[in-house]
Amino acid sequence: MLNTWQEWVGTETGVVLGSVLGLPVAVLVMLFLALYRRFKGTARPWRNSFAEVGLVYGTLPWVWIIMLPGEEPGVEGKLSLVPFADILDLLSHRDMGQIVGNMLVFAALGFFAPLRFAGLRSVWRVLALAAACSAFLEILQFVLRLDRVSSVDDVLLNAVGAALASLLSWRWWRPKRASTPERQLVAI
Repeated sequence: MLNTWQEWVGTETGVVLGSVLGLPVAVLVMLFLALYRRFKGTARPWRNSFAEVGLVYGTLPWVWIIMLPGEEPGVEGKLSLVPFADILDLLSHRDMGQIVGNMLVFAALGFFAPLRFAGLRSVWRVLALAAACSAFLEILQFVLRLDRVSSVDDVLLNAVGAALASLLSWRWWRPKRASTPERQLVAI
């Protein structure tokens, strides 16, 4: 029984299936949060609930996937600290899937965090937050001996993906221009 459970939860297929099956739960959580906040009179109950659930639902499966052990868990993974070396290697092998996948890891964080948290309403802040989160996960992969490559390029791609995603939501969180007072004609 345990082996079957690990096959479902401990594989990319299991994560994808869990995400699909978890979508109705995420929608219900979002609706419940929004209705509760509306009842309490909280500002922006729908937007905040949508942003929080979207951030978690859009980020957690990617984090789960990158924290899955490799072929031989318990074996020390590889460390790649030369910037752009892995990216150039992937480009030379035309492996765009790996590059795009790394850019999607924190895309939901980049898209939703500025909508929810005023302190993150800057592409640079989102980039810094995603880089810090990504660096933490890469270090964790190495320390936990998950038989994975811990790469500075993964951090770069994760952070750039979050920053680009924040640009996609920019129109909803961008600072509003201060309205200039209309000039009044003074009768002389």
